[in-house]
Amino acid sequence: MPQDLRISIVDDDESVRRATASLLRACGFVTSTFGSAEEFLRSPHLHDTSCLISDVQMPGMTGPELQSRLLELGSEVPIIFMTAFPDERIHRQVDSAGAVAYLRKPFDSNLMVECVDKALHRAHR
Repeated sequence: MPQDLRISIVDDDESVRRATASLLRACGFVTSTFGSAEEFLRSPHLHDTSCLISDVQMPGMTGPELQSRLLELGSEVPIIFMTAFPDERIHRQVDSAGAVAYLRKPFDSNLMVECVDKALHRAHR
């Protein structure tokens, strides 16, 4: 994948943000991290993100709420969700809205990279 593809990571847990960003940078991706959905929505990277990785449960706006907001804004950025508390109802909700994946924390690093590749291929078809 080209070096100019930005992966944005939204999670209120700093250690998860750091670890996920480190994994993806090691694979050659440019990453940006955000501690909240609101921070991402206010950022200059809202429109240059090629793939979004978001936690499901966060203070303030949740990951599914962020997905809804992005769809309202006309964004088609592919989203990978991750959660420590899987919920089948939320899984179905985000899938039906177009999520690429719904991963349980802690996730396998190879699986995350595969999901990012899938998301980027979906976005650049």
